Amino acid sequence: MGTADRDLVAALRGELAAVEPSRACDRAAELAGLGTATVRGDRPALARLVVRLLRGGASAGGARPFDWDGAADHCRSAYVRGRFLAHGSLSVASGRYHLEFVVEPAEAGELGRRLAEVGLPAGVRMRRGRGVVTWKSAETIGTFLRWIGASSALLELESRQVARSVRGDLSRLLNAEAANLERSASASARQLEAISTLEADGRLDDLPELVRAVARERQARPESSLTELGEQLGIARTRVQRALERLVSLADEDDLRPPPHRIRARGSRRTAPDRSPRIVAGGRTAGARRMA
Repeated sequence: MGTADRDLVAALRGELAAVEPSRACDRAAELAGLGTATVRGDRPALARLVVRLLRGGASAGGARPFDWDGAADHCRSAYVRGRFLAHGSLSVASGRYHLEFVVEPAEAGELGRRLAEVGLPAGVRMRRGRGVVTWKSAETIGTFLRWIGASSALLELESRQVARSVRGDLSRLLNAEAANLERSASASARQLEAISTLEADGRLDDLPELVRAVARERQARPESSLTELGEQLGIARTRVQRALERLVSLADEDDLRPPPHRIRARGSRRTAPDRSPRIVAGGRTAGARRMA
């Protein structure tokens, strides 16, 4: 996780720890959610939160368990906020979010059931002897953060998602545009080569005027699209395309012809020598006459 992501997670915990419940029942619910984990020395912010809650009139969290089934929604929210501060974590990496609670095995299933009741179903599993309740859906995590009061952190997450989505869309658009330009440049080069070939052997002048006009325009504007060539000539794009395809096809036919030294002039076909016996006077062949 990068520095910016770690800062975001730290800001999230700081924002939640700074929430000041206005109702006494909410303060008691959050304190119950925090439990006894706040005595750890590496979480001074949570220790300060406990002091504030106690000063606000909440009783000690361990005095009695939280009555989830009989609690109002705002009390449930406060309780879960406390559980997240004490046992939760959020990981952000490469645009992927992972939020989890790591609790006692006996609590994992119950916490999963409670979250499902408020419309936040989560995965529940065991990991190295601990219960893990987790979400990987950015949408669900956003709903959860909004529910427990982390509005600023949620806005930051959403802005990151939007920025990442825009960057992804822009990257795909640029890649597609680059591919189109590459194809257009390759096609234009092939068309120019075909025109040069037809010019060199004099066949270009024998083509219809429209095809010759398209060829001249392509030579003058090698970087222009078919639509732009059509606009310059005052004809439809499809006519420009057909004319260029014809030029390339004719040049390709020329490439397939055999070399000139293998083509004999018309009427110069060689014939096999006549080896049949010749008849001379007297009815004998020339060979027979010599023998005589």
